[in-house]
Amino acid sequence: MINQKDYFDRVHRWGILWNIGALLVLICIPVSVCIRWNVWPEANALLSIMPKLMALYWLTAIVEVITYVPLLGPGGAYLSFVTGNISNLKLPCGLKAMEQAKVRANTEEGEVITTIAIAVSSIVTTVVIAVGVLAFGPYLSVLTEGTLAPAFDYVLPALFGSLAAGYILKHWKIMITPLIAGVAFLYFVDPTMGAGTLMFITIVVAVITVLVLNKFNKL
Repeated sequence: MINQKDYFDRVHRWGILWNIGALLVLICIPVSVCIRWNVWPEANALLSIMPKLMALYWLTAIVEVITYVPLLGPGGAYLSFVTGNISNLKLPCGLKAMEQAKVRANTEEGEVITTIAIAVSSIVTTVVIAVGVLAFGPYLSVLTEGTLAPAFDYVLPALFGSLAAGYILKHWKIMITPLIAGVAFLYFVDPTMGAGTLMFITIVVAVITVLVLNKFNKL
């Protein structure tokens, strides 16, 4: 029987190890390709493009840690960052599992529920992708280039819309102002604004909205 401190110590220890391991594996893939075919990027070109890429993703990385960890807990967050696909799969699974179990985020019960839900989601996703690749791989070009091709342009919008609709209807008082702010920034400021920057803006607006509504007892 382990206590709460021992549990979280183990979660952090193994979570850090697995995240470092995943990062090393990702780095090893391009390095292995370069070694195998003796093709290396030019240092000047690499140094010139890296700051631009980092500028696109550093804000997203910070925002995801700040927003996902309190919702998913340490165990769920470590699993999510290793397996990926957080915003449109792992996060909805964790939130729905807590809702069904009638527990709140940032509690011991919520931590256990989200960890289990995200672990099961990762396993199911891997199995489904493997089956899909084996079963539909030979017919992929027929599906994506034939009469069904236009439908694939709307898969992600339909997925995000269906996932967001439930939360928007449930918390409509909080969601109205971030939605308006996001649309306004895209329309008036920068239509090509990155997802990370837009996410940061809408989160700030959402926090301000909650504080204002709470002050006037309108939540």
